[in-house]
Amino acid sequence: MRLTRVTLAALALVIGLGFYHLVVYLLDDVDAQTFQATEEVMVDAAHVIAGMLEGELADGALNKEVLKSTFSHAGEHVISARIYQHLKTSIGLNAYLTNQDGVVIFDSAYPEREGMDYSQYNDVRRTLQGDYGARSSRSEEGDDLSSVLYVAAPIRSDRVGREIIGVLTVYKSQKDVLYFITHRRNDILLATLSIGGGIILLTGAIFIWLFQPVGKLTNYAQSISRGERQTMPKLGRGREVNTLGKALHDMRETLEGRRYVENYISSLTHELKSPLAAIKGSAELLGEDMPAEQRQKFLDNILKETHRSESLVRDLLQLAELERKPYLEKQRRLDLGELCREVCEEVKPRAVSKGVKLELLVADGVELNGDAMILKLALGNLLENALSFSPNGGKVFVQLSRAEGAEGVAKTAEISVADEGAGLPDYAVGRAFEHFYSLPRPDSSYQGTGLGLPLVLEAARLHDGDATIENRAEGGCMAKLVLPVS
Repeated sequence: MRLTRVTLAALALVIGLGFYHLVVYLLDDVDAQTFQATEEVMVDAAHVIAGMLEGELADGALNKEVLKSTFSHAGEHVISARIYQHLKTSIGLNAYLTNQDGVVIFDSAYPEREGMDYSQYNDVRRTLQGDYGARSSRSEEGDDLSSVLYVAAPIRSDRVGREIIGVLTVYKSQKDVLYFITHRRNDILLATLSIGGGIILLTGAIFIWLFQPVGKLTNYAQSISRGERQTMPKLGRGREVNTLGKALHDMRETLEGRRYVENYISSLTHELKSPLAAIKGSAELLGEDMPAEQRQKFLDNILKETHRSESLVRDLLQLAELERKPYLEKQRRLDLGELCREVCEEVKPRAVSKGVKLELLVADGVELNGDAMILKLALGNLLENALSFSPNGGKVFVQLSRAEGAEGVAKTAEISVADEGAGLPDYAVGRAFEHFYSLPRPDSSYQGTGLGLPLVLEAARLHDGDATIENRAEGGCMAKLVLPVS
């Protein structure tokens, strides 16, 4: 995912730079296109006015009165022209007239210019030379908005062989077209930002809809390789990632199923060797002549080892079923106090037959969402262990308590089962939850299957809890089932 983020960041950077250069180009082009269009119209206007002056020459001399009258009457016009969203109310085009020496003889906006020599300016100088004359000059240095565009046209006289006898220059402040430039700039920026925002949203959507689920699936696959129990992550509605997720989940179940079968067949084969060997040996000896008392001893041994084999297969199947569950499939609201009472009632006949007294101390109102059958199975195994290691006439204590969280809200429920037996040897404390690890019961040579406590631990983990076992200071052993509650 790190490479993906780097790739997305690089892609975003490239797109950002591309849009930046595009915006700069378009904004610069707006200015150029607007001024070019304005200049084109001004060229027409300059030649039209120059043609009008050529028709009003007085004895071959320039007649500035015609030009003065024209601008005077134009200034009296009431203008209300809406150009797109811009309302134009005044004339922005002015003109000045120079003679063949480049001296100003009329200016519609600045009368004080009359008599000034403009022959050094490009509009006048180039026009007098017979070229296209135009210039852009600032009325105030350092202020771009004070730029004025000047476009000139020659005035020719027919009396002297179409010789240029003057120059008519029209000029217009660039502020007059600033609205159109600003408006078009805003349109370009809005369009560019909309496209860029759309690309960013699309990239984010791709990351959310595709790369984020892929990252979740990666974490899910890594948790599988670590042997952790993880539920299938929520991947959204994307068909592709959900198809991939289902395939990964199915593959996990298939692989785990094979691994479980291989592991448990191997374990079961190993664990059944001892009882099968005992059964075989006793059966072979029963074929010989022997006293009835000894024959009964071998028959009892066969029954005991058969019972041990049945218990081993049953416990192994139960444990395998729990270990294969990635999460609890069936949950409902459970009253743990009621559940403890039910399990105690179920094991009470065995306790009575052994002379062991069950003492139950249950807190009321402790509830959680869970699987009742699995929790009963776990608590039943804890009670069976406690009864097996309890001396005749002893006591087994079952207690349900809860740990309070903030503002009196219960955070965890704790079910403890304690006995008055000899307790665990020091070497066995750390191995109590290992598969097939078991200790002989004090009242018989039967050793158990060694799968009861692993089953309890798996049941606790399926409920996001834990299981522990420790020796009591007053003697005996205490096993705890700690479960989170809401």
